[in-house]
Amino acid sequence: MKLFLTALTKIPCLPPSTVWRGITKNISEEFQPSTVMTLWPFSSCTVTLPVLENNIYLGTTGNRTLLSIEVINGRNIRDHSHFQTEDETLLLPGTRMIVQSQFSPASGLHVIHLKQIIPKEVLLESPFEGVQLFPKI
Repeated sequence: MKLFLTALTKIPCLPPSTVWRGITKNISEEFQPSTVMTLWPFSSCTVTLPVLENNIYLGTTGNRTLLSIEVINGRNIRDHSHFQTEDETLLLPGTRMIVQSQFSPASGLHVIHLKQIIPKEVLLESPFEGVQLFPKI
């Protein structure tokens, strides 16, 4: 894990931007507005919405959830991914979010707006000294 985190910290943070993550089930109950939550696994996202039309990620029918995430320290791993056309962005473990809102624009589709926040306490240590996990603001 340390080797992987070391490599990721060498990839520059994206500038603050919106990324997308598709989930092929309804998870809206777990994301109530104003709730602060921590995502502990690595989370794969994209900056390209059409990627999510693939049934593996979101699809176009059935129960599904689209996460719209305002990130401040995502790592664009496109150049290091087998799937370069997916414009993949990786969120690090311990990413802290606040749920901004949610709505259901179509039957079976739930959209949740999340905003990344900098945690007050350190949730994930940098793998070595001198490396920032968050951009200087």
